[in-house]
Amino acid sequence: MISVPPADHTPTLRRALGRWDLTAIGVNQVIGGAIFLMPSQVAAQIGGWSPIAFVLMGLASLSVALCFAEVGSRFEGTGGPFLYTRAAFGRFVAFEVGWMQWFTRASSQATVMTGIAVALGYYWPAMTSDWPRALLLIAVTGALTWVNVRGIRQSAWVVNALTIGKLLPLMIFIAAGIRFAGVEALTSLPPISLTQFSTAALLMIFVYGGYDVVPVPAGEALDPRRHVPSALVRTILIVMGVMTLAQIVAQSVLPDLPAHSRPIADAAALFLGAGGAMLVSAGSVVSMTGNNAGQVLTGSRMLFALAEHGELPAFFGRVHPRFRTPANAVLFTSLVAVTLALTGSFAKLAVVSAVARLVTYTGVAAATWRLRSPRFAATVKPATFAAPFGPLVPAVAMIVSIGIAAGATREQLLGGGVALAAGALLYKVRRWK
Repeated sequence: MISVPPADHTPTLRRALGRWDLTAIGVNQVIGGAIFLMPSQVAAQIGGWSPIAFVLMGLASLSVALCFAEVGSRFEGTGGPFLYTRAAFGRFVAFEVGWMQWFTRASSQATVMTGIAVALGYYWPAMTSDWPRALLLIAVTGALTWVNVRGIRQSAWVVNALTIGKLLPLMIFIAAGIRFAGVEALTSLPPISLTQFSTAALLMIFVYGGYDVVPVPAGEALDPRRHVPSALVRTILIVMGVMTLAQIVAQSVLPDLPAHSRPIADAAALFLGAGGAMLVSAGSVVSMTGNNAGQVLTGSRMLFALAEHGELPAFFGRVHPRFRTPANAVLFTSLVAVTLALTGSFAKLAVVSAVARLVTYTGVAAATWRLRSPRFAATVKPATFAAPFGPLVPAVAMIVSIGIAAGATREQLLGGGVALAAGALLYKVRRWK
């Protein structure tokens, strides 16, 4: 199926993404570099409870994803949460949601890029020094930007390949290590405090984050109202399975798991040898590169959506006449990200992510409730997917969202508040002009 440009020959985005392309985008964004480090951090808080907690937090994340799935089944355009909150609550709320999503995508892209340099630096220390590091960051960003400008199909191929590349080492690790999973390692459940549980829960909510980008490129999906909901659910289920099993293997093989800064690689070295550790380390680099590819794709589409609806200059909403991609938005997003990475500014901006997720998750959960009202029947398409249990799922999703705020630090709340205020100022200036 090929999108046909309108009679005035204005280029439009090409619809080329299928159900599994969208699923790969979701899995790719959730499984980044953190999965290779998180088992020890979670175990440090709640010990043997970790696998159970991964399942519980996966189900909590699923409640939010089901809200995204329901409202996503009503829309066909690019923008995801921006479109949903715009229909439910108006332009200002939607702008804040879209602005925060783009802002965190650009800063996350910078964070992941620097993570690639650190991971490679473990074997080639020169990669962490000034000019080799800068060259690496520019090269990775340039390559991914070029692919994203060339076409959505090419971008999807790269994301799909890197998603398989990141999952393969993890699946080998799980398949080879699951035989070491003993009853004692899985049934040793120490007493934990509420503080320990909430700290671990917040860590895992952030580890599960990223699936909210699945509906963002819906304007380039073949059948978004059917494929977006299924991709969201599949993303959470796949990620929950991989993370839980990886945690089980890691804590079964490493009795002193909290003491390991590279738990997956260290566990792999014990039962797969040095080659296994190298495979996992290479997998972490592939994982972060894939995550970066997804950041370029989805971050640029959010910027494009804001411009497409008149909230930003039309420059960002222009579609390349040959490649049918939002080339200006891709170039600008990548330029911002590599600048943040080279200057180190991303570290200060990372605190915004907690409030960004709070705003996005809460906005979509509330939009799920609101758009069910008959008053929107004339302006919003009927849902092709409905979250089960009536109002229960949106209610749980709201609780999960509020939990992010409750667990956020003062610095995170302040940083997020400043970013929201900057977005409000940008919105007012744009409206005034």
